[in-house]
Amino acid sequence: MDNKMKGMVQTVLGLKTPSELGITLTHEHLLIDMSCYFRMPEEATARAIVDKPIAIEMLGSIRKHFYANKDNQRMFDEQLAIEEILKYKYAGGQSIVDTTSIGIARDPLALARISRATGLNIIMGGSYYVIDSHPKDMSYRTEDSITEQIIKDVTIGVGDTGVKTGVIGEIGNYYPIGENETKILRASAQAQAETGAPILIHPGIHPDSPLQILKVLTDNGASANNIIFGHLDNIRPMSAIKELGSSGCYLEYDRFGNEDTSFEYESGEVTTISVNDAQRLESLEYLISEGLGSQITMAHDVCLKTETTRYGSKGYAYILESIIPRMRAAGIPQQQIDAMLIDNPARALKFK
Repeated sequence: MDNKMKGMVQTVLGLKTPSELGITLTHEHLLIDMSCYFRMPEEATARAIVDKPIAIEMLGSIRKHFYANKDNQRMFDEQLAIEEILKYKYAGGQSIVDTTSIGIARDPLALARISRATGLNIIMGGSYYVIDSHPKDMSYRTEDSITEQIIKDVTIGVGDTGVKTGVIGEIGNYYPIGENETKILRASAQAQAETGAPILIHPGIHPDSPLQILKVLTDNGASANNIIFGHLDNIRPMSAIKELGSSGCYLEYDRFGNEDTSFEYESGEVTTISVNDAQRLESLEYLISEGLGSQITMAHDVCLKTETTRYGSKGYAYILESIIPRMRAAGIPQQQIDAMLIDNPARALKFK
């Protein structure tokens, strides 16, 4: 590990001290291709929107069939990304983690341009997303080769761009984890042990999934206090989150603004998600009451066009503009709010 990296946060424009981050969203996507989730719907009325560009009259249908419209899954517009996250900046935001990992159109040079254009700190993700997005030869790739690739992305840069990964993730998993997912987790853990970079996990939506993943990571050299577990909003019971938090890892509630959606994965992991923001806030209050307030981070996980303000949704400024006032009204102290948005991300994202 380069000693200059220890204790620092690695953005797409270089190293920053944790104190320079300010208000930070730890799980977003500025440019991404989510077409790995595309499934041709059975119904004729749903197929009617598959190839259509998003239009206002389609929003109701798209929100019932998130992954049946190809245009919705492709956030390729750099100017749109700039316009959307400037709203976050104007609301007080200073830093953002783009957790787009390998296989879903990670774009290092574009992220660097967006950072320069907006003045926001952008931390870029790495490693591999869910199995649906893996390269076709993943089963033949060795653990060592994956480790080497992740380390290179962190220490030298992605490809020949010179733009470096600042977080190993989001590493995509279903439940239970399969052979290739386990291989990637082991490789990512070893890359963390070598570089000190934080790891960020997309777990399966099952109460046993985070702890299963945590064991693989820590058995292979990762430090629990250098791991962020995302998408915990929809995992119940809360006792599972409390147990996870006892390891010292960071607990990310990252789907604020997203409510009443359903997902069905080809792997057989099926769940109906009906968590709303009121329930998310109840979860945060519970974790704070259990002494875990210093481990919570927050975000929206914007990853579809219909989650941006241009296409009629809440965008990247929603937490700052709408959720924080609700927190204050609920009696959550400003010191705790600052911890979740400033202090905890600064610790979670620094190289150990």
